[in-house]
Amino acid sequence: MIHSWIAMGVLASLLSPAVAGAPISIPAPVLPGMDHLKLDRKLEGKYFHEPVGHEKGADDRLGHYDTRYFHGMVTDKERVETLHHMVRAYLDFFRENKLETWIAHGTLLGWWWNSKLLPWDWDVDTQVLDTTLVRLANEFNQTISHYVSTDKKYEREYMLDINPWAYFRDNGPGHNIIDARWIDTTNGLYIDITALSAFDPRSKPDLLECKNYHKYKTEDLFPLRESSFEGVVSMVPYKYQEMLLEEYSLKSLTRTNYENHTWYPEQGQWVFDG
Repeated sequence: MIHSWIAMGVLASLLSPAVAGAPISIPAPVLPGMDHLKLDRKLEGKYFHEPVGHEKGADDRLGHYDTRYFHGMVTDKERVETLHHMVRAYLDFFRENKLETWIAHGTLLGWWWNSKLLPWDWDVDTQVLDTTLVRLANEFNQTISHYVSTDKKYEREYMLDINPWAYFRDNGPGHNIIDARWIDTTNGLYIDITALSAFDPRSKPDLLECKNYHKYKTEDLFPLRESSFEGVVSMVPYKYQEMLLEEYSLKSLTRTNYENHTWYPEQGQWVFDG
């Protein structure tokens, strides 16, 4: 499904090849390395790549790295440290540039427990509206952000990369459901950014969907609630608890032992059991 509204037309002019019969005119691709894109949507190739082999027994954790910056698996300590600073840098960048974003999926579940990432997580999930995606593509695509921690001990660079197939709001071949990434250029760990669109704006204007079939009512998402996550300002959906129950069930909010970790309420954190 291709939407002809103005916002996505702007995104198309930045990201996508011309499509025969489309209601809007789309110029040739302008992103570096995307000259192979053809007019036929059937030739859509996967944009983001992870160092995951198809061989039996491949380590699933490899799927959480962007292959362009992958130099080998990091230790658990480095993973936790990387994700902590990466999400802080991401949230600060979006707030400073007045870009609306909120945390989602397993990341939102971590926030529900103690406003932190779940200690066994390997990546971060965030969402934006497609109108925000347009601005990301227009003003910030493939930019590198320099980050220094508040104690000056941690320094990194992150690339914001927009998937050029993000213009197509349907699932398509199924391998471009992630619309953008915020990538640690040191080791390849990343934040997944997915955009929400009104797939049927005429009959269902209040229903928003992503390319991975997650559907939300606007009243469940908005107005966003201001909170904190990993020590910085963040936004969360308005009906966060109902959304978590629907996606993960009641057990996710009550189970206190998971992935070799135990929840200690007096400490307000998950502790590794070894």
